[in-house]
Amino acid sequence: MAKGYWIARVDVHDPEAYKAYMAANGEPIARFGGRFIIRGGRHEVAEGAARARNVVVEFPSYQAAVACFHDSGYQDARALRIPVSEADLIIIEGHDG
Repeated sequence: MAKGYWIARVDVHDPEAYKAYMAANGEPIARFGGRFIIRGGRHEVAEGAARARNVVVEFPSYQAAVACFHDSGYQDARALRIPVSEADLIIIEGHDG
């Protein structure tokens, strides 16, 4: 079974308030078997446009990745992020080949 991933690009407007989102998202992500592969860190824009922060979360399956996003625990955490950042987040199935 192919793994599932969240790929997020984020511009944070209030880093102090964003910490509340970071603290709140860990429990629901872990509950669905998710683990952070990338959480910020140095990056280089090789082509196209980018945001200031990049995040990749790996889940055991695509279904787990989708379910976690729609879970009320993650939605509560997300509500903390929305007013203090702009984000692009995709949920994608990994290659199983």
